[in-house]
Amino acid sequence: MKNQKLLLQKMSGVSLMLLLFLFFSNCAGGGGTFSTDVWNITYDDQEGGISLTYKSKNICNGMYASYQWEGKEIKTSDYARHKISTGKVSDSFGKGHIYKVEYTDKELPELTQYFYLYPDKEYILTDFTVEAKEEISSAKMAPVNVDSISGFLQAGDNRALFVPFDNDKWIRYQSHPLGFDTLVSYEVTAIFNNESRNGLVIGSVEHDNWKTAVSIGKGMNDNIGSLVCFGGIADEQTRDVKVHGALVGKKIKSPKVFLGFFENWCDGLEAYAKANAVIAPPKAWEKAVPFGWNSWGALQFNLTYEKAMEVSDYFKENLQNNHFVNPDQTVYIGLDSGWDCMNEEQLKSFIEKCKSNGQIGGIYWTPFTDWARDPERTVDAAPEYKYKGKPQELDGAYAVDPTHPAVEAMMKKTSGLFHRAGFEYVKMDFMTHGAMEADRWYNPEIKTGIQGYNYGMKLLNQYFGDMYINLSISPVFPAQYAQSRRIACDAWNQIKDTEYTLNALSYGWWQKYIYQYNDADHIVLRDATDGENRARITSGVITGIYITGDDFSAGGGKDGKEKSQKYLTNPEVNAVATGEVFRPVEGNGEKSEHIFVRQTPDGRFHCAVFNYSDQEQTTTLSLERIGLDKARSYQVKELWSGNETSAEGQLEVTVPSKDVQLFEFK
Repeated sequence: MKNQKLLLQKMSGVSLMLLLFLFFSNCAGGGGTFSTDVWNITYDDQEGGISLTYKSKNICNGMYASYQWEGKEIKTSDYARHKISTGKVSDSFGKGHIYKVEYTDKELPELTQYFYLYPDKEYILTDFTVEAKEEISSAKMAPVNVDSISGFLQAGDNRALFVPFDNDKWIRYQSHPLGFDTLVSYEVTAIFNNESRNGLVIGSVEHDNWKTAVSIGKGMNDNIGSLVCFGGIADEQTRDVKVHGALVGKKIKSPKVFLGFFENWCDGLEAYAKANAVIAPPKAWEKAVPFGWNSWGALQFNLTYEKAMEVSDYFKENLQNNHFVNPDQTVYIGLDSGWDCMNEEQLKSFIEKCKSNGQIGGIYWTPFTDWARDPERTVDAAPEYKYKGKPQELDGAYAVDPTHPAVEAMMKKTSGLFHRAGFEYVKMDFMTHGAMEADRWYNPEIKTGIQGYNYGMKLLNQYFGDMYINLSISPVFPAQYAQSRRIACDAWNQIKDTEYTLNALSYGWWQKYIYQYNDADHIVLRDATDGENRARITSGVITGIYITGDDFSAGGGKDGKEKSQKYLTNPEVNAVATGEVFRPVEGNGEKSEHIFVRQTPDGRFHCAVFNYSDQEQTTTLSLERIGLDKARSYQVKELWSGNETSAEGQLEVTVPSKDVQLFEFK
């Protein structure tokens, strides 16, 4: 063996420097195998790529990397020579091993493929670089390509998960039965058997340069065919009308990809989220989960200074003194779009009212949009500039370049107003506009939409970072710039809105581990049935932050106020609203799952069972299936009604139409 000490180098997206020590002999051509406690990785000459085995289960053969270069797709199999080396790695993920394959060919740039393995982890990480003496560019780099994947799932209810790029236009997650021709999921997917829950999770854990997708091709009924995870997606689902920008340099790098096999696909998606959080830790927040109100629910553009003041008093006099308050004994009163009906003195007066009532004031902004849609209009905060350029429109607004100095000028002006007034919470909306691909950006170093978005979000944190930042319409990733994010698009008061929100919780609950909290949108109670009220409140309680939205001003209707005092004040339900997320029991819902569970660190176990239909439904809960000991007897309390019973082995649950039952097991 020949020891080689590599230079200290910083890996993209990881704050800690990595020190690598290569200790195996290099193999020019030929195979090479390395194993950990759970993974076995081999370069297979016959297959022309990498074979992966997890605990004796063959995951794939012939995996290769590819990239777009000079109008062609270049694969690792196109190279004349390869050399394998292995070594140790110590980084933010822990101590592990690195498996490296270097590809050379006199006609092609050098390609180096990396695999990172950590003892006892169910996943590996992989990426690659392309390097040349002259500058090169690529708009697509795929660390994982498998033309024909092994049958790693048992026969049965096998599925693949569609994860959307953002939460715009009421897009939905979907658990697809296998048998489709092609499925493209954004950033991540899970391919799993819903009966055993075994499954593969694959997705990008770096979001500095690339929009990443996972493309799954048709296979047999019980398994998929091909699998590709690549950086460089730009299509209708990413809200783009232009192709993905190209990385340029003498050395360019693919996104780093997470690939793991798990006994439970839910554990796999949570592990995926936590791996993202290793690279880009969630934005810090030391206070309790926000409880509160947002004006867009019912008032919308009918918001006035007087009504905002009255809402603050309503919460103080009717809700804060009756269990609707977070563990810090406060609520957040948020002004949404339309707050500009108030001048600065009125905004300051509103904040003074909130503080006197034990509340924190919130406000709203859209940093990357031009709602006037006028390219010749002068920028208020930077009158030396106009909204020039060929505009791209999304959701009724033109997208503006996050790297332009006029955008920073607007941030400086707007944050100055918010800070002078005393706001501590800001809802940032229509963020996807800032991630759209473009012909070019003002900053010449920016080459892709996600690079531009990161640039803009770093500026946003520079000016607003001392406030609680809640993202509304936005991409899932990058996630490190805000404490919370709307898990779906707008949701209102009816059971269809609850079901839509819970579709995103069913397959996106894991985003709790890349943000401090998920956001189920404001909860409106008026003009809905009592069951719909209970269901909508519960959807917020089990998702994350707990924000209401009725018109609680003096002129607001009786319906919303009476229901608020009836349903927002249940102490046992509100005690469940800690910001910790519930996760689904199953993964095969036609639209949304209807059973969600959470185990708390102190040993409490909660289960929510929803009924989205017009008919009463009876469900038999298997205690083992939901995560409890089938041999134990439990005391069970339904928190909305207060009814108590006991259960052993199973529990029969009857839920009225358009309603919910929320259980606590002891």
